Amino acid sequence: MSLSYWLDQSKEETIPKDIVIIGGGIAGMSTAYWLQKYDPTLQIALVEKYEFGSGATGRNAGFITCGSVEHFNRLVGKHGKDEALEIWKFSEDNLTFLKEEIIQDNAENLLFEAKGSFSLAGAKSEFIELQDSAKLMKELGVNVEVINEMDIKTRTGGVSFVGGVKYLDDASVHPIKLLHHMKGRIEENGKNVTFHENNEVHKIEYRGDNKVIHTTKNKFEAPIVVFATNGYSPLLENFFKDKIFPTRGQVLATEAVPRFMEAPCYANFVLDYFRQLPTGQVVIGGFRQLQKDVETGYSDETSDVIQEALEKFLRDHIPAVREAKITHRWSGVMGFSVDGQPMVGALPADHQLYFVGGFTAHGIGLAFHSGKALADSLFEVNPIPGFLSAKRLQ
Repeated sequence: MSLSYWLDQSKEETIPKDIVIIGGGIAGMSTAYWLQKYDPTLQIALVEKYEFGSGATGRNAGFITCGSVEHFNRLVGKHGKDEALEIWKFSEDNLTFLKEEIIQDNAENLLFEAKGSFSLAGAKSEFIELQDSAKLMKELGVNVEVINEMDIKTRTGGVSFVGGVKYLDDASVHPIKLLHHMKGRIEENGKNVTFHENNEVHKIEYRGDNKVIHTTKNKFEAPIVVFATNGYSPLLENFFKDKIFPTRGQVLATEAVPRFMEAPCYANFVLDYFRQLPTGQVVIGGFRQLQKDVETGYSDETSDVIQEALEKFLRDHIPAVREAKITHRWSGVMGFSVDGQPMVGALPADHQLYFVGGFTAHGIGLAFHSGKALADSLFEVNPIPGFLSAKRLQ
């Protein structure tokens, strides 16, 4: 991240802090929340390049789902039953913590619904895999329901699917409303967390045991820095270059139509996803598999190929919105980790530089608990779970 001489508005004085968190999305805000909860006296600065939530937090579809980017049976195949269940339970706890700590009785204002989510199969081979996955999940105590083609049509409005499963404990939300409500909860709990929007970090230098964090507007000095920059992490620290990769996702939204969906849906091996908001709009994203060579890097452009695929999916599979006007098209940069699991910890070369990120398209479903895991580590409450620790990648 470079800074032009002409755009440098930084001041000479340095602002002392105990912790500086870089990144004002769901990961950074969650980390600030838990650090303040553990020690309200901590002087914390939360620094964001643009406005809070302007990255992946404000550009996703608002799913709060359990697990990871793969069907559960594949998660078991990669990690074994015990660790796969630990990964699943970690994301279940993420939702529990969000409801208890942040959402509370504000569900309606946050467009929060805990109605589960569907995973739909367009081919018999995927349905067989989903059924096998559901059987395994039930054996391990995960709440899941197998559904048939008619169930899908009546409960989701979807057609040309052969079957699927419903994960009963998933949810959805308005991600930016959630983020700002979390910020409000932090402000209610004390005045020692300061928020700095439109404040891009362009350099971190060492000053004795402290770090000086140079931004476009300020200089902060603190012994501890947290990178909550997800897909943008490699721009600030070389450690992440082979561990977290910027990956673009594209989405569109339609005008409001009468409610017809029971809960959000995934399709095509979790690559494509759609939901209907409580206010009636339909949001759909995915199809990055059509342009893998393009859907990397930091551009937030949309492409005709993927946007046309999203529209075609609506026409082919969601009759209720075939005639609905498309009101918004956008893309966002996510952080995909090298093995699909998030990363929490400290840099091997400097244990005062912490990080949380690599959510691989499941940030809302993982970041709040990941922020807690980081705070746990700092306060030596609990060790970071093995599947989260970046030591697994070293």
